[in-house]
Amino acid sequence: MTASIPPFPAPIDVPDGRMDLTLTSVGEQPRLRADAARNRTRLLEVAADLAAERGAENLTMDAVAAAAQVGKGTVFRRFGDRTGLLMALLDHHEQQLQAAFLTGPPPLGPGVSALERLQAFGLGVIRHEHAHRGLYLAAHAEAARRYTAPSYRLRITHVAMLLRQAKAAGDIELLAHTLMGYLDTTLAHHLIAQRGMSPERVAAGWRDLVARLGTAA
Repeated sequence: MTASIPPFPAPIDVPDGRMDLTLTSVGEQPRLRADAARNRTRLLEVAADLAAERGAENLTMDAVAAAAQVGKGTVFRRFGDRTGLLMALLDHHEQQLQAAFLTGPPPLGPGVSALERLQAFGLGVIRHEHAHRGLYLAAHAEAARRYTAPSYRLRITHVAMLLRQAKAAGDIELLAHTLMGYLDTTLAHHLIAQRGMSPERVAAGWRDLVARLGTAA
């Protein structure tokens, strides 16, 4: 059974296509009591150490429970399943990236043209996810959950906003998803690790793609 993809965020009718975007987490997290929050943080610290030591692809709920000296049920209650744990681990890295493209310095942040920001966004995502590729590949093994994650929806909304500001032609929603497909971690890993392409070639492809959009607009 796969989760349905939520409706695409409707554009906000404000000058220059600007939208109010805020930092969001990789997965929806309930508000926890102080002691529960501390326990969750402890489990994430243990999981991060294990992922660094063994690789995120080898991280298991059993291993986290054993290293944290708690019952396996405790880990499942905090994160739901292994994918939930991996998504929680991504939160810190993801919010760093979000802060950079929402409020950071240009060209990734505000202060330059929409096309320049779109160029910088793609290059930033490529570098960011390549640096943490083991964790992203493991967390995104369940594709349907990735597309419903708040962090993915924020990225899509940001790309769509930039496309509207750049006056791109066509179906903005589909175009935004198409551009995000180029930045998919599994595709980048395949091109670099299995096809032997350099990260610089992948980045150059993104620059060319965005430049073509600018020409068409």
